[in-house]
Amino acid sequence: MATLFSKIIKGKIPSYKCAEDDNFYAFLDINPVRPGHTLVVPKQEVDYIFDLSDEMLSKMIVFAKRVAIALKQARPCRKIGVAVIGLEVNHAHIHLVPMNEEGDLNFSKPKLTLPAEEMQAIADQVYANYKALSK
Repeated sequence: MATLFSKIIKGKIPSYKCAEDDNFYAFLDINPVRPGHTLVVPKQEVDYIFDLSDEMLSKMIVFAKRVAIALKQARPCRKIGVAVIGLEVNHAHIHLVPMNEEGDLNFSKPKLTLPAEEMQAIADQVYANYKALSK
């Protein structure tokens, strides 16, 4: 059975797309810890990130780096935090979170609810920045 993330990648579930290439898809987390909180996932269904081949893991990190650069341009902050956590979706993923202080990467804090218009505006800006970087 397809994972939630596979359904998002295939467009069966709507998402706020931030970036995409042949192997990976990035989209905003709908329950963010900070505005701009983005998930990077492989299009290949793999439960555990370290079960990816070395080549795919390397490519995923490089893709995540480009997304992080685009995200930092869209959401000015000190750094983009990176986390590999989460057991609720059996599909490897990396969290990218705009940070100004270490507490911004605290996943136990209450999640935010942002208006759809704000989510779309963030995603559109990250996507535009990502496309500009990819030229």
